[in-house]
Parts: sequence; structure tokens; C-alpha cells
Amino acid sequence: MPIMSGALPAPPEGGQHRRPIIAAAIELTAKSGWPAVTMARLAELVGVSRQTVYNEIGSKTALAEAMVAHELDRFLAAVGAAFDRHPDDLVEAIHDAVRAVLELADDNTLLRAIASATHGAAPELLPLLTTDAGALLTQAKVMLAHRVAAYRPPLDDDRVTVVIDLVVRAVLSHVMRPSDTPARTADALAWVVARVLGVPANPPLRHT
Repeated sequence: MPIMSGALPAPPEGGQHRRPIIAAAIELTAKSGWPAVTMARLAELVGVSRQTVYNEIGSKTALAEAMVAHELDRFLAAVGAAFDRHPDDLVEAIHDAVRAVLELADDNTLLRAIASATHGAAPELLPLLTTDAGALLTQAKVMLAHRVAAYRPPLDDDRVTVVIDLVVRAVLSHVMRPSDTPARTADALAWVVARVLGVPANPPLRHT
């Protein structure tokens, strides 16, 4: 049964204990594995009752979704900041965004737990970023489409959608199984986008 239940919404505000519970779940997953995460253990770590954990989170499936949504917020914030730094240069914005995401992923405790088979974490959580990642991909692509549209790229909407899909899927692939450094991967994807747009990458492949 897939662990994701549908569209991945932005994390609701919830009560004052929601974010500490999610943070504790991420830390416990990284340290001891997903099977070690129980509502009772989270209640103990956060210093609340088990009923409070259920009230704030719901089921363990909902907790898994909330954990990923919590981390996705951080990645999308990094992407938004990269675009804000380059309001007049789409290729540079994409380069900066890709590099920021991959550097953030490199030191992300939840991603390391999901990508690793140690502590029994991977079998249940790996689908969150692989076979059941459709909702996550959709949210990332919607955000990027909104940001890219502001640059008025010289492509019709269908082709812009193709480019965004390519970049998002490539980045997720490198998040899960990096084949090069964040800097070099960002260079490569920026170069591809520049070629598609018919504009020079400036500077071209700075980390060859």
C-alpha cells in the first residue's frame, strides 16, 4: 500500500506542538529508523501526551507525509531565494536553484535516512521520493512554472512544461543518487536549459 495518500499539501499550521513533533520524528528516523518512530516515543521526546501527538498529526502515514512536506518547504524556499537573486537571468536562477537544492540535500538528515537502507528506514519510506513522489513533483513543478513565467521565456507553455519537468526530475534523481558535485550538476543542467532557450550560459560550465 503506498505511503502517500494523495496530493501533498503545504503543512497545516496545527497547534504549537505540530512542528516540534515533526522535527522529532525526522531526527528519530535518521537516528534509529522509521520502525522506531511511534506516537508514544514522539510524545516522550517532545514532552506531550500521546493523545496530543495524535491530535496534531493523525496516523503514522500522515506523519510521513508531514515530514516530507516539512522538508519540501525548505527546498522550495531555497529555490525561491535563488530566483529572487537573479530576477533578470533565468539560466542563472536555475543554476543557483539547482545548486542550492543539491547542497541542502547533501546535509539533510531525512533524505539520508530515506536514501539509505540502514536501520530499516528505506523499505517503507523510499517510495516517498521514488514511486509515490508524484505529488511532491507536482508541487515543485507548479512552483517553478510560476517563477519561470515571470521571465517570459521564448517557448510556448507546453515546451516550458517539458523543460521544467526535465529539470525537476533530474534534480530529484541527483538528490537520491548523486553522480557529481552540486556545483558541476548545476552547471550541466543550466547548460541544458540555456541550449533549449537558445541563450548563452554565462559563464559556460564554470566547474569543468
